[in-house]
Amino acid sequence: MIDKKITWALIFAIVIESAGVFAWAGGIGERLKEVEARDAAQSEMAVRLARVEVKLELVAAQLTRIEARLDRPTP
Repeated sequence: MIDKKITWALIFAIVIESAGVFAWAGGIGERLKEVEARDAAQSEMAVRLARVEVKLELVAAQLTRIEARLDRPTP
């Protein structure tokens, strides 16, 4: 037969371990939320960066046309 002290100690240890696991899982959940929020912000920044790149390409094309007109000899 098992001693009652060992049984209560075992139950107490299992409860403590379970509490630790739940606390760890909660911490992981919070870190995951933070990573998801950071990822969403980076996605928005990627879209904005793509827009800026397109605008810079358009500006470069305009500048090329302006330079070509300035390089033409005047009649």
